[in-house]
Amino acid sequence: MKVYFKELTFSTDKRYQLVDITYEVEKAVRESGVKDGLCLVFAPHATAAIVANEHEGGLMQDILRKIQEEFPRDGGWLHNRIDDNAAAHLGSAFIGADRVFPVRGGRLIRGTWQNIFLVEMDGPRYRRRVVIEVMGE
Repeated sequence: MKVYFKELTFSTDKRYQLVDITYEVEKAVRESGVKDGLCLVFAPHATAAIVANEHEGGLMQDILRKIQEEFPRDGGWLHNRIDDNAAAHLGSAFIGADRVFPVRGGRLIRGTWQNIFLVEMDGPRYRRRVVIEVMGE
């Protein structure tokens, strides 16, 4: 079995932001040489997440608005006594910091309208990492 590992870094410039990383993930799958297997996309951060959805401006704004509605910054969270980012921690915990995609024929399988996004919920950040691991034959 082949295992390929790649780490990407991104900067964000807003408190809440979707960063489309689809191209970079697909490039990593091509570089891996894996024909059939799995691709893990993981954000090693407690205040960020990974999602797959359509890259359409209105929908992207809707997603960010819904995250803020579900996890409001002024929600009376206990963690805010330590650090003013409890909402981002909750968003990451409930949305999830990873996604797994199948790889077939050397290509990432995703739906027609599914792009892969890093979800920033505690920005701006100078350095956000995304780890990609491709495994298979």
